[in-house]
Amino acid sequence: MSTTTIDTLRFATAGSVDDGKSTLVGRLLHDSKSVLTDQLEAVQRVSADRGQDAPDLALLTDGLRAEREQGITIDVAYRYFATPRRRFILADTPGHVQYTRNMVTGASTAELAIVLIDARNGVLEQTLRHAAVAALLRVPHVVLAVNKMDLVGYEQAVFERIVEEFAGHAAELGLPSFTPIPVSALVGDNVVDRSAHMDWYEGPALLEFLENVPVGADPSDAPARFPVQYVIRDGEVRWYAGQLVSGSLRVGDRVTVHPSGEPSEIAGISVLGTEADAAYAPQSVSLRLADQRDVSRGDMITAGADAPVLTQDVRAAVCHLADRPLRVGDRVLLRHTTRTVKAVVRDLGGAAELTANDLGRITLRTAEPLALDDYAVSRRTGAFLVIDPADGATLTAGMADPG
Repeated sequence: MSTTTIDTLRFATAGSVDDGKSTLVGRLLHDSKSVLTDQLEAVQRVSADRGQDAPDLALLTDGLRAEREQGITIDVAYRYFATPRRRFILADTPGHVQYTRNMVTGASTAELAIVLIDARNGVLEQTLRHAAVAALLRVPHVVLAVNKMDLVGYEQAVFERIVEEFAGHAAELGLPSFTPIPVSALVGDNVVDRSAHMDWYEGPALLEFLENVPVGADPSDAPARFPVQYVIRDGEVRWYAGQLVSGSLRVGDRVTVHPSGEPSEIAGISVLGTEADAAYAPQSVSLRLADQRDVSRGDMITAGADAPVLTQDVRAAVCHLADRPLRVGDRVLLRHTTRTVKAVVRDLGGAAELTANDLGRITLRTAEPLALDDYAVSRRTGAFLVIDPADGATLTAGMADPG
């Protein structure tokens, strides 16, 4: 009997306030029959209490009480659903500029971002900000969902004008491509089923696109990166435990330990306590080297010619997450994979400081070298966090970019 592997797509929604993000997600869940009966009944009760004739599907994702009372999204609401073709993990992210950091959180692991636009309002400043975040985070696929088409008479000219305007900004923002889809989340046009109101549109409905868009490359095809998390002593033998975040390793492979640069060879691999000949990302494994090396938590074991850059000068695009500003000269901690080092802020791209939700550029000087990949090459080993050494609070999320 044959079996079919169903993959998973992680995606995030973003857009300006009242563009209908939560309604779109609610419609997606409702029309794909991914809502439990008791959930739908609860939404119907709340909607009726508000005097609404039809269920407010936005309530399926606006889970916080404060959100329901205000009718806005202020946190990242995660939902899980599946169709016969694919599993989905979605993050409904906030639209307000003061919650840009929440969008960064929701989109940081996404393989696709849906940027919504109200067809009546067109491209707004916050629309471009969310597109810039998607570009900054190197989200592989972006859908431009032009919503509320029912309120502009399903006019093709309105849709095409918005797509043309957005396209004019896309390249400037660093967004190489996007897929435009005209929808009405409230009515359900082109969300799960294709709309009879827009026969001029020949593309897929949103769910159809989500079911068929290519999911990211197999992490085991990338260069091998193994950040050491624990050192396990078994008598005279040392095993190094952690997650193989990319690539593959086999017994006998020649490897390099960073930041020391010392060469070695894989003598043993243990997966879930069982010896194996090979390991593949994203497995959690233990490795044994052929010789005794001074390897500790935070070191990285790599294989192959594509070695990471060993540097103490870190340049990156960032989103500042904390309420506390970040200034040139600040002494901070930089956490990269399992390694945490001291660092000082050398430059903020000409800015005097970064405040909450700011997007910008940063240059840091670290006390010890880091085995850092370009974020455009690896989202796992090219990302880092800037941390307040006083209380351990996260200050800034960084995406390494030597340019």
